[in-house]
Amino acid sequence: MFDNLSFKLEKAFQTLKGQGSITEINVASTVKEIRKALIDADVNFKVAKEVTDEIRQKALGQDVLTAISPGQLLIKITNDELTELMGGTSEDIRIEGSPAIILIAGLQGSGKTTFSGKLANYLKKQGRQVLLVACDIYRPAAIDQLKVLGEQVGVEVYAEPENKDAVKIAKAAIEYAKKNNHRVVIVDTAGRLAVDEEMMNEIARLKEALKPAETLFVVDSMTGQDAVNTAKAFNDRLDFNGVVLTKLDGDSRGGAALSIRRVVEKPIKFISTGEKMEALDRFYPDRMASRILGMGDVISLVEKAQMAYDEDEAKRLSKKIRKNQFDFNDFLQQLQQVKKMGNMKDLLGMIPGMGKAMKGVDIDDNSFKPIEAIIRSMTMEERENPEIINGSRKNRISKGSGRTVQEVNNLLKQFSDMRKLMKTMNKMGGGKRALSSLNPFGK
Repeated sequence: MFDNLSFKLEKAFQTLKGQGSITEINVASTVKEIRKALIDADVNFKVAKEVTDEIRQKALGQDVLTAISPGQLLIKITNDELTELMGGTSEDIRIEGSPAIILIAGLQGSGKTTFSGKLANYLKKQGRQVLLVACDIYRPAAIDQLKVLGEQVGVEVYAEPENKDAVKIAKAAIEYAKKNNHRVVIVDTAGRLAVDEEMMNEIARLKEALKPAETLFVVDSMTGQDAVNTAKAFNDRLDFNGVVLTKLDGDSRGGAALSIRRVVEKPIKFISTGEKMEALDRFYPDRMASRILGMGDVISLVEKAQMAYDEDEAKRLSKKIRKNQFDFNDFLQQLQQVKKMGNMKDLLGMIPGMGKAMKGVDIDDNSFKPIEAIIRSMTMEERENPEIINGSRKNRISKGSGRTVQEVNNLLKQFSDMRKLMKTMNKMGGGKRALSSLNPFGK
């Protein structure tokens, strides 16, 4: 979502290339471009001015070391200021109480229900017993949606479809949680298309009755500056604990993420990208600032890989690779692991320099589907021994997967080349590292 902002900031820093020192004139020119870039990204004008004034003041007070160019120094100062603008440090949610109650608020369409499911999945992976509570008593499909999400992540959902009193439903759910050893209760609430008194009264009553450990405000980042205004209206009434930014993979300008912390003085706690239940990340201001400035976010990428990483499975695969027994079943399993890590374009954007390279490039998360279809159309014998796949088998696989014979041939060739590479690495003594070289894209 920060592609345009990153591009414009990079252009702003270009004005300092070749400059031997920081002067009031070249800093003023660069800061002016930075301010324009922030405002174009829908950052609040007052916030943009405050930040760029701070950048200018700090830049003029710095001596440039011989090993650091003025451009590099200004990037560092800008990185620090963007980090501070978005909160400085990361803040996790509080899990306090028996059970700990987390109240979810926001407008209709902001992604509250989907976020509730993602949060349940996030906490479940930490070993917590979670209960989801359906308190959206107005939207007909809300309860069904929450039940579907609960089933996807393996978390129980408490609902009373005939009850139209959200406070009574929530209180009954808390009692149910206590009896059934649920340690965390996530309460999904109703929203409206715009801020109105009836909705505010209901969510205020819920907060008063439940006294939650955390009240999280979910906001659609694609609504831009309106997201900040809505957050302020909710915070004035609810005094929530933190913000959740959803739809960060959308084509938005990013101003909400940059402005919201300064305007409402509440931390951004989570960011959400995509519809997958795993597509939820704790918010780190310093990492986001680095990504905006095109420096990537390797730490988050490693953390995502670790979450999808199965140590026992890795040992098993490493052993098969050393014996040159890696087959299509193993390859298919590795594809599933990569998919669990999240949105592919978002993942590539975490690699330093890739954000700029990927500008304007559309990466479809469904790009693995043709490969999966071909492998799933193979018999178990063919997956384990690809060398037996002859012309007639290729035709059958082609028809079964809905792909062309040429695509089947391409996959078989790429897989054969990969196995040859693994065999060569084994001979060179690199068998234990072979797994890390596995390219799931088949290229």
